[in-house]
Amino acid sequence: MRIIDIIEKKRDGKELTKEEIEYFISAYTKGEMEDYQASALIMAIFLQGMTEKETTELTLAMAHSGEILDLSSLGEVIVDKHSTGGVGDKVSLIVLPLVSSLGVPVAKMSGRGLGFTGGTVDKLASIPGYQTTIDKEQFIQNIKQIGISMISQTLNLVPADKKLYALRDSIACVESIPLIASSIMSKKIASGAQKIVLDITVGKGAFMKNREQARTLANTMIQIGKLTSRETICVLTNMNQPLGYAVGNTLEVIEAVKFLKGDMPEDLKQVVLALGAYMIQLAGKGDDLEENKINMLQNIQNGKAYHRFLALVKNQRGDITYLENLDKLPKAKYQEAIISEKEGYIKDIDSKEVGKLASILGAGREKKEDHIEETVGIVLTKKVSEKVQKNDILAYIHANDQTKLQEVKQKLRTTIQISPIIVQPEETILDIVKG
Repeated sequence: MRIIDIIEKKRDGKELTKEEIEYFISAYTKGEMEDYQASALIMAIFLQGMTEKETTELTLAMAHSGEILDLSSLGEVIVDKHSTGGVGDKVSLIVLPLVSSLGVPVAKMSGRGLGFTGGTVDKLASIPGYQTTIDKEQFIQNIKQIGISMISQTLNLVPADKKLYALRDSIACVESIPLIASSIMSKKIASGAQKIVLDITVGKGAFMKNREQARTLANTMIQIGKLTSRETICVLTNMNQPLGYAVGNTLEVIEAVKFLKGDMPEDLKQVVLALGAYMIQLAGKGDDLEENKINMLQNIQNGKAYHRFLALVKNQRGDITYLENLDKLPKAKYQEAIISEKEGYIKDIDSKEVGKLASILGAGREKKEDHIEETVGIVLTKKVSEKVQKNDILAYIHANDQTKLQEVKQKLRTTIQISPIIVQPEETILDIVKG
């Protein structure tokens, strides 16, 4: 078998066989194929697309390029949750302890952030002492002990995806539905998920810019789920403006803790309840979605969700006194308010631009090896459609560098747009896609 023949076949729009796809993934993962050859095939896939069968075979080949985590010793249905990424997306920090407090075992391996989208692992790592890297045995033991563990992707899971994602990023081939779908689903399969709830973000701060694209991606992943015997549900959520108010690692941990103690921004609440209700349903812990939401809210009110989060952090050597007293968490050197220069209604808060500005401050990384500044970021005070008076505070910038602070300050003023006429709020939950 020759890679040049496989490239030519896909270039001409023909369907690749299971054996051809497995050969490509195996050879590239082992370093037996040059980057330029893999680039040519990825570009051909980007331009020609893939059939459902091809996409499923690609997913399985990638999933089996490394270790497959066996969670059968837990004795329960394992439901995984994944987001396609966004700005201010601290959902995992909230919904996973919450569903765990209702008896759903949580075995979560998350990635680090890249570009303007934040990573759950970076947020957890901003909690003093929290160990994001533990071995497989301890990971499983933690779940048995307290019902939840959240770690970084440190095991040898899906090495093919790591190489292919870096390659796709370097040749402008990230935004391909077969490649996105196979990347996500291969990691879910390898990490031991039996059922999957996917948060597909849509809008300015997401890979999927409109509902049509998002539905296509959702249907692709649902079909992969069917062909690999993993029930999958996709929730399409709005990412035109940042989710919640905080953007930045420590700042998002603070917002997550406050949420678990009952201070719930409406858009974040809607996303958490929608995803959590389906996780509970797929785990067999409650068929009625509305009842699941009521139970989730009860566990916020009675403190069980918050205390499950504390148990998670303590179990992984985090210092929970920083969560019990949020004022103890490290702070950025400078905090400066952005003041409204006119009255009106918030028309737009472009989430991608806010994410980029947070990255300028140091909250994000352009390359995987870049250092994250945990304390910096942006905390908004308004959402789209809200009334604003002159001299109202629109946001707070948290920075460690005065030059960066001034740069972000000027750009954030233009990013938060104010209209003299009434603006209608946007939907948060855009669609639910099931098999």
